[in-house]
Formats: sequence, structure tokens, C-alpha cells
Amino acid sequence: MTALPAADGRRARGDATRRLVARTAADIATTHGLDGITVGGLSASTGVSKSGILTVFGNREAIQLAAVSEARDVYIDVVIRPALGCEPGAARLDALLDSWLAYLRAEVFPGGCFVTATSVEFGHRTGPVADAVRNLKREWLQLLEDEFSVAGSPDPAEDAFRVDAYLSAGNTHRELFGTDAALERARTLAGRVVEHYRT
Repeated sequence: MTALPAADGRRARGDATRRLVARTAADIATTHGLDGITVGGLSASTGVSKSGILTVFGNREAIQLAAVSEARDVYIDVVIRPALGCEPGAARLDALLDSWLAYLRAEVFPGGCFVTATSVEFGHRTGPVADAVRNLKREWLQLLEDEFSVAGSPDPAEDAFRVDAYLSAGNTHRELFGTDAALERARTLAGRVVEHYRT
């Protein structure tokens, strides 16, 4: 036998550590911001030593980038993928709104929507982390625009903006006031934008 299995074991442990730390960092980002992520805090939350975390990631910026990437994966799995089986256009937009509502109700992240929380935090910044946050928001808006375009919207960018604004406001109100009523209102108002294009 060669030493390959041991090497593979180390790689598997490193991958597991990466996933655990990235997910915990994403959780922290929704309550304390990406700037609130510290190696010490992650170590305390995960049980992984500081040196173990830095061995896997190298530095704090890499951890922040991993948090954004992890949140993107979660958003795709929980919000976007469930809607992909629906007919493109209005039906898929409705499904996206429903899965977004379920994502917030399920408290997938402890501080609400990762996209909303980090978009405000990095609004005036530059650098790799800010770029990753912007790209995440752009991807979501582009998805909405594409679906509105298929639905027959004369101005997909405007309709996508309106839907995103309602959802962001619903998330913000829910986090501030602790009630799901704002989520229901956001879903209703966003649904009215989509309603114009139902056949």
C-alpha cells in the first residue's frame, strides 16, 4: 500500500474543515457582517483551532471569500434550484418568490438573507470581497431580469429592481422587528409585479 490513503484522509479532513468554517463564517456574516468574522470567533464556534483554520484558508480575506461562496451555494440550493422545474417566465418567478419566502421562514441563516445583509455592508468598498458580494447580487438580479424578459416584460431590469427592493425591504423589516408579517407583505407586493405577466 502506498501513502495515498493517508494523504486522501488529510485532504478529506481539510475539505470538511473548509466547509464547516465557510458555513459558520456565512452565518456570522448575516448577524455581524463579513467584517465581524474573526479567526478566534470561528475557532470558538467550530472547535477548529486557529492554526487549523489558517492552514486551510491562509488569511481572513480568504475566509470572507469562502463565506460568500458558501452563501451563494446555499442560495442556489434553497432559493433557485426548487424553482427551476417550473416553466420559465411568470411561473418560475412565482416559484422563486415562494422559495425565497421559505428560505427566510426556515432561518437558513441566523440573520436573514445573506445577500441583503452583505450588499449594504460592502456598498462603497473595493477589493476581492466587495467584488464577490457585488457579483452575488448581480447574479440574482440577472436571474430575475432573464425571467421577466421571458415573461414578456417591456422593462425586465425595472421589474427585477422592484421585486428585489420588496424582498430586501421585507428581510430588513423582519430582522428589525421580528415578525414574519413583513415577509408576507414583500411576497404579496412582489407577486403583484409578476401578476402582470401571467397568461
